[in-house]
Amino acid sequence: MLAYYLADAATQLAYDPGISPSEGGLPGLSVLKSTVGSINLFAIIAVVGALCVSGIVWAWGHHTGSHGSEQKGKQGALVAAGCALLLGAANGIVSFFSTVGTSVH
Repeated sequence: MLAYYLADAATQLAYDPGISPSEGGLPGLSVLKSTVGSINLFAIIAVVGALCVSGIVWAWGHHTGSHGSEQKGKQGALVAAGCALLLGAANGIVSFFSTVGTSVH
């Protein structure tokens, strides 16, 4: 009897609802894409500014002998570079994991 309930639960977990992403289902999709693209551009511009400020702090710390400021400048430059990497690769990352998700059965 217990095996029957476990088999029924496994069958329910394996049920395919048949839903997949499709364009044109809701109004405003083009506005949403444009908005997200603008936010991405704004973030990339902010990262460029952060990289410039980090470079200035790094150089200032190096030339004044302030090892703490130098270290924070290096850290800021690495964080800005990582953010730029993620922002530039956002479409590819989402596309990759979406494709991997569709292949799960």
